[in-house]
Amino acid sequence: MSLDFKKEIALENEMVKLVPMKLADVKNLETFSINEPELWIYSLQPANGLDNLNSYINKALNDRLHDKAYPFLVYDKRTDEIAGSTRFYDYQPMHNTINIGYTWYGKAFQGTGLNKQCKYLLLQYAFETLAVERVEFRADYNNARSIAAMKSLGCTVEGVLRNNCASPNGRRSSIVLSILKTEWEREVKKNLLRKIDFEKTLKN
Repeated sequence: MSLDFKKEIALENEMVKLVPMKLADVKNLETFSINEPELWIYSLQPANGLDNLNSYINKALNDRLHDKAYPFLVYDKRTDEIAGSTRFYDYQPMHNTINIGYTWYGKAFQGTGLNKQCKYLLLQYAFETLAVERVEFRADYNNARSIAAMKSLGCTVEGVLRNNCASPNGRRSSIVLSILKTEWEREVKKNLLRKIDFEKTLKN
C-alpha cells in the first residue's frame, strides 16, 4: 500500500490521536507559538509568532497537496488537549522509504510518554500498513533532547551530514538515524511497547 496524501488518515490508541493538520489549526496552535517560542530553537522552519505559525502551517499543507509531506496534529486524549504536531515526509515509493519528523510538543506534554505513543503509531503505520523498508529521522546535531528521544525509540545513528542545510541561524549539521523493517519486526516494536507499558505504570 502506498501513502495516499489525499486520504484522511487518523492514527489513534487509548492515549493519543493523530489527525490531519488543517488550516484552521492556526487557532489550536497559536498558544504555543505565542507563549513557547523556544520550541523551535532547532527547527528549520520555526513557528514562533503568528506570522511564522501561519507560514509553517501553509507550507505543511502545501507540501501535502504536492505529495511531499503528511502533517498531523497531536491530540492528548488523557488531558483532552492539543499537544503539538508531527508528520511523515520525503516519502520515496520507488525506494520504499519514509521520514518522520517536524515533531514538537508543548512543554506540558514533554516527558509524559506522549512522544513514544505518537512514534509507535507512526512507525506501526509506516512498517505494517505502508510496508516501507526503512524509516529515517533527522535532527539538528546540537539538539541533544531530540536525539536522545529518537535513540530511546530504538533508532540507530548512521552519521552526521555536516553543514548540510540552511537554517534561520546560518548553517546546520544534521544527525541521521533510522529504523529498518527487519529491526522493527525483530526487536524495536516489542521494546518500544515494553517502554510504553513501563511508563504507564509510573503514571498510575
